[in-house]
Amino acid sequence: MGTLSRRDFMKSALLGMGATTVALSLVGCGSSHDKASLASNEVEIDFKHGVASGDPLADSIILWTRVTPEGDPNHINLTLQVSEEDEFTVAAMSQSVVALKNSDYTVKVDLAGLKANTRYYYRFVTDGTVSPIGQCKTLPQSDVSHVKFAVLSCANYPAGYFHAYAHAATMNDLDAVLHLGDYIYEYGMGEYATEHAEALGRALDDDNSDEVITLEEYRKRYAKYRTDDGLQALHQKAPFIAVWDDHEICNDTYTTGAENHNAGEGEFSERKLAALQAYYEWMPVRPYVIDQTEALYRKFEFGDLVSLYMLDTRNEARAKSLEYRDYLDTTSGAMDFASFQADLVTPKQQLLGTKQLTWLTDSMKTSNAKWQVLGQQVLMTKMMMPAELLTALANPSTSMAEQLLALAQIKGRAKEGDPSLTEQELTRVNFVAPYNLDAWDGYPVEREVVLQTAKVANKNLVVLAGDTHNAWSGRLCNAQGDVCGYEFATPGVSSPGLEYYLKLPDEQAKQFANALQLLIDDLDFANIHQRGFMTVTFTADSVDSEWHFVSSVHEKAFTIRNSSLQQRAVG
Repeated sequence: MGTLSRRDFMKSALLGMGATTVALSLVGCGSSHDKASLASNEVEIDFKHGVASGDPLADSIILWTRVTPEGDPNHINLTLQVSEEDEFTVAAMSQSVVALKNSDYTVKVDLAGLKANTRYYYRFVTDGTVSPIGQCKTLPQSDVSHVKFAVLSCANYPAGYFHAYAHAATMNDLDAVLHLGDYIYEYGMGEYATEHAEALGRALDDDNSDEVITLEEYRKRYAKYRTDDGLQALHQKAPFIAVWDDHEICNDTYTTGAENHNAGEGEFSERKLAALQAYYEWMPVRPYVIDQTEALYRKFEFGDLVSLYMLDTRNEARAKSLEYRDYLDTTSGAMDFASFQADLVTPKQQLLGTKQLTWLTDSMKTSNAKWQVLGQQVLMTKMMMPAELLTALANPSTSMAEQLLALAQIKGRAKEGDPSLTEQELTRVNFVAPYNLDAWDGYPVEREVVLQTAKVANKNLVVLAGDTHNAWSGRLCNAQGDVCGYEFATPGVSSPGLEYYLKLPDEQAKQFANALQLLIDDLDFANIHQRGFMTVTFTADSVDSEWHFVSSVHEKAFTIRNSSLQQRAVG
């Protein structure tokens, strides 16, 4: 099987992953206690994986569940009930739906004909079994004074407890949950961040404990993750607006391959198709339909306050990221910076791709919303670090931390105008290079287009990022050094951060983060040692980001510590 095209994928997707479209105004109303209206089956079922909603619009929303049947039937009959009150005394609708075996018994309903800015309650029922009750809210069309998102990413089940999900589920004022990817991890037991799993009771099941490659294996991995109580609670509480990152397929994915895929694991295109099919089955996202985009990038309008663009920086067009080692002379150890810079700005080094980039910039220019918000995976802030640290980061150790702290002292002296600094010391801190070429730093041309678009159109740009497992905030500066927007990045739900790679205790990790803020000119905030999530609140005048850090993902009891940062609107 050659390289998988989007058309091939979507053709397959249409066969098994489509959502049933139901218009509220076209279905009959009835009492939730009318047993005749409930679906009947010959086998017992259970709703082990809860319910979920997602992709809200002003007049529609996706509703999801998955049934676990006894035996192996071809289909299970269900009834979806929707109400504007949680007692379901009178259901606004009662509609028959079917869970199919070839869709892993998942059900997705695109419920249309809804009222804007309205809360709805929903459940799925059959004879003798009722799902948990979920709640969701449609988007507003006007008169929006504030919008609040919970932002999460990077949840590795064996790495620790999903306290971030559980705490976010206690919040009653969320308009939506933005999930920026790495909803699952493909690794097997004994691989990345699984060393505490047995002790925590978070080990993967025996029949799904190896690295996942096939469709059935990806399905089982989602099923395991969705048994988590905190994750189920958050899905029940608020609609998700989700996008994938790399681990929904495998580590460091790009359009035609991935770091964590080799020839012995079969054709990458087949693995990719299996992974994306499972994603569409298990996530409350709209599948492709005629006249909609073929990728996962899409837009959500929260009145005239927020235009939210969910971007696909992984599967739509990403070229393989450059690697410094490819530009090193193996004899002398010198780096060919001229060749590196030329390759960095070549037109083929795309992250979004021409189609997606044009869609984004055109949409931003014509949007009337106060804030232009990009929900996406990787850091856009320029993370330019002293070049001498790059080799050390490839082989992290405590000595590397000491090296960074020493450089931070030199940078601090330079900012204070210390005349005793030598040329050699100044060169050490001023000769900088991008820290992570897998992020926007590795695709600077497209970043410049986005930033210049925001600046020329006088738009308030905010970028939300995940991927790194750490909390960051930075100023988005164009090539001339003008601030064109701001970025806020969420820590991982449970995936370990820089402190894990550098083997730093908490106090040293705090010093390391402070040193990074000093060394990286565009960086305003960093926390590299705690997991959690982020909430972002938009008003007409400002955007407020609050990080909610959990005390530990390795203990069942936890506390929350908050840090916040505010940026003002410019126009």
